[in-house]
Amino acid sequence: MSITYNQAAKALQAATEKAKSINIPVSIAVVDAGGHLVTMARLDSVYGVIDFAVKKAKTAVMFGVDSDVMGTIISGADIHGYGMLNSNDGLLTIAGGVVIKDAEGKIIGAIASSGGTPEQDKEIARAGAAVMA
Repeated sequence: MSITYNQAAKALQAATEKAKSINIPVSIAVVDAGGHLVTMARLDSVYGVIDFAVKKAKTAVMFGVDSDVMGTIISGADIHGYGMLNSNDGLLTIAGGVVIKDAEGKIIGAIASSGGTPEQDKEIARAGAAVMA
């Protein structure tokens, strides 16, 4: 099972509200379990962060862990990390991509924020993912 549009919209709304509450202009992307973009928002963020948000979300769902966790794993992978990072049109292993799980704990998608600090991006994405818990 994958995230529905209504679920993705709910997660996006929660993340958007969090970003606005801390006054951070970000881009937020929600992908399904296959890493395909379901919905997104751009809150006056700068050039490039839309792509970053999508890549962070794809990274989280593809490997089943938050994007910063994958970054820690990749950092110890030597040459093998290069292949993982450059697969599927490129991945991004910095904070801000968070897996979304259903009530049974199955990964159904991911949400990511880009445009703030790594900590802010993760906080915003977690707010979106939390509405599915």
